[in-house]
Amino acid sequence: MTSSSTDTPAPVLVLVPGAAGTPHDGSAPFRLADPAVPQLSITDLVATRGDGIFETIGAFDGRPINVGPHLARLARSASLLQMPAPHQETLLAAIDAAIEAHADVPELTIRVMYTRGIEGAGTPTCWIDAHVSDDWAPYRRGIRVAALDRGLSTAVPETSPWLLPGAKTLSYAVNMAAVREAKRRGAQDALFVATDGYVLEGPTSTLLVRRGDAFLTTPVSAGVLPGTCVTTLFTALQDEGHEVREQLMTVADVAGSDGAWLLSSTRLAAPITHLDEAELPLDLELTERFEALLSGRA
Repeated sequence: MTSSSTDTPAPVLVLVPGAAGTPHDGSAPFRLADPAVPQLSITDLVATRGDGIFETIGAFDGRPINVGPHLARLARSASLLQMPAPHQETLLAAIDAAIEAHADVPELTIRVMYTRGIEGAGTPTCWIDAHVSDDWAPYRRGIRVAALDRGLSTAVPETSPWLLPGAKTLSYAVNMAAVREAKRRGAQDALFVATDGYVLEGPTSTLLVRRGDAFLTTPVSAGVLPGTCVTTLFTALQDEGHEVREQLMTVADVAGSDGAWLLSSTRLAAPITHLDEAELPLDLELTERFEALLSGRA
């Protein structure tokens, strides 16, 4: 999906030593850095144990979307991992600096990475990278999705919170393996299913389902990430008189719905054309409306 054109603008890297508060040495809380030069210590716990969290923010026509909710979710993940709370104002300024330093492009992906830091130091490591977004146009026209067993029940947040359900961690090997398995099955993406039969979320996305005039998503209490995109759409849909709610749903519920989407901050709204072998209704006009809302272009 990533363009290999030499005309693609260079990525921007911002190091944020003040992500958890003022640096001990009194230096600036963040600074631009050369993305072509190594910056991360091999003793950082994110390298040795994958011990960190992240957020991905989409910026459209230079405007970042849902920055506040993304940083609130980052803080939530930090709390779940018992990491120091990230300093919101510093990260906001660093994100703005990354966008300002990047060449003007229609769609920009901004990743905020926050780790436990170098082993024994007790100071988090944080960096932000901004780069041209992949071309998600084919996904926005419709995707086939494979339902895959997640191996966890919807009761895990209550019974086993140490498994970190609902935290956006950098331990994404399972998520990426699920996408590869979906592609092996002839699909473009996956939808995780709990062991008690309820659908959860995609490896990198939130599920939205339409049933008549109602729009549904999986409850956060089932162990999914609190979706920033679905919150944006729920607000708009509720203002238009639609019913919106969290609800546990089975694979059959989604397959028999009046439409379903996988939502993410850079891909926006990807309508599901098939869930395994079941064909779902496709509403491209509504999908375009969702895309406009999620990109801030509405």
